[in-house]
Amino acid sequence: MTTSVLLDAGVVTRCRRRVHLEHDPTMVDAVTAPPDPTAEQRKADATAHRRSIADEIAGLVGAGWTEIPRGPDHRGAEREQATLAAMAARAPYIWAAQLPRDHPAGRRGAVDLLVATDGGYVPVLVVRHKVSDPGTGAQTSPLASPVPSARAQDPARRIRPQPRDLLKLAHTYRLLEACGRSDGSALGGVVGLDGEVVVWHDLEAPTWPGGRGALAEYDARFADRLAIATTAAAGGEALAQPSRIVECRTCPWWPVCQVELQGARDVSLVVRGEEAATLRAAGVRTVDDLARLDPDDESLPPTGMPLTDAVGLAKAWLADLTVVRRIPDISVPRADVEVDVDMESFGDAGAYLWGVWLSGEDVDEPHGYRAFASWEPLPTDDEARSFALFWQWLMLIRLRARARGLSFRAYCYNELAENRWLLSSAKRFAGKPGIPTIEQVQAFITSDAWFDLFGSVRDHFLCSRGKGLKTIAPAAGFAWRDAEASGENSMRWYRDAVGMDGSAPDDGQRRRLLEYNEDDVHATLTLRRWMTSPAVNEIPYVGDL
Repeated sequence: MTTSVLLDAGVVTRCRRRVHLEHDPTMVDAVTAPPDPTAEQRKADATAHRRSIADEIAGLVGAGWTEIPRGPDHRGAEREQATLAAMAARAPYIWAAQLPRDHPAGRRGAVDLLVATDGGYVPVLVVRHKVSDPGTGAQTSPLASPVPSARAQDPARRIRPQPRDLLKLAHTYRLLEACGRSDGSALGGVVGLDGEVVVWHDLEAPTWPGGRGALAEYDARFADRLAIATTAAAGGEALAQPSRIVECRTCPWWPVCQVELQGARDVSLVVRGEEAATLRAAGVRTVDDLARLDPDDESLPPTGMPLTDAVGLAKAWLADLTVVRRIPDISVPRADVEVDVDMESFGDAGAYLWGVWLSGEDVDEPHGYRAFASWEPLPTDDEARSFALFWQWLMLIRLRARARGLSFRAYCYNELAENRWLLSSAKRFAGKPGIPTIEQVQAFITSDAWFDLFGSVRDHFLCSRGKGLKTIAPAAGFAWRDAEASGENSMRWYRDAVGMDGSAPDDGQRRRLLEYNEDDVHATLTLRRWMTSPAVNEIPYVGDL
């Protein structure tokens, strides 16, 4: 049956409700969220990476390279015809291929690279993430021979499964079949972040749950999303209902779903999407239902979090409490000399600012805020300078405290980000002046001198509206000076601050970023002091709700 709906590869990893909303004609004028700047930057970085790899492969393979033009002067139908013509001419390598739309199956799509084989073509993706790990077993071929016939077992790599990549390859494989250009091998390749080799995948290998291959998994998912989309387009009863999941944080349709979920008092407002599905199956559909449960009822299905916590979160939500005490007594390790640390990064390009707030006993250094910043557009070697100055200052404060017999501790909020850039910076700038070794950084972040305040919040509180610093710090009485303060907005400010889009650098946005960073480290200080003061007991204890 031919359908008027055409779906691209991304649909099979997209939220089912989002697929409905994207094809519901009554949603055309709905108010959606603005683009997430972090995601937009990742897309820009990925585009630059693809271009770099394309240029490298083109230089290696020479005359066999064909590129399908992009841009406003080259519409989809024209690009499809150009791709078909290149395949008909048996072009060895076709970059930026736009495959013919498969109207009967409801499929459309493009792929980074098509490579010719004896029987047809196979797809190759270029992605900006890791596709292999150290080990053995991966089938790879060099960029100079990006074809399946050149693949061999790699003694230094094992495959790192990336479901999104495999499903996109499967989507492209089905499009090649539809236009009669598949070679029937069910093979696809991926060039990853390192840009060194093509990693080859057998799309029929039983690597998915239940012994399914990527093609079978893709077919099932695509059929489901196609049914959702066609039903929505026809105005039928929705086949997918809203439920809050991780993806909601950056989804443009969240404002629409949020209103609906809040109106229904849906249980996913206080528990994760998977847990919400389990509870709904047991008849627990609303926050009110969850709040009435007996946490000791063994007949209830297990969820990811303790049922006591889930019930407590529901009670806090109903009482309009952002935070309640999970345990009666709150404690946070303190020290004579304390430093709060917060890092600002720009996507995956680097960390341009390390901010610190010194407090506690005197160590011959002014108390308060200090910033170590680079205002050269990332990526830049100047990042090494600012990171080295930050690290040397932090270690100096630690040594001075130790020399005076004082205890020392540095604090951050959610160490995953800071640890990533501490280790990454040490690795990327190894050997430059003032840069610590990876071993030195590892020794510090695993020591008692480095403390993640987020862990204390997670252990001591139930937070009905999230555990982010912007959510929890106001409970301690802290407020950011900038009403628009957020990690997402800081991405926009940074672009202006360094003149990334070709304009002159904006000193006002630099000051804004410094104030934002200063408020972040001041917030962790305020939160820690509050958590170790009698005032924290004014927060209700969940057992009393």
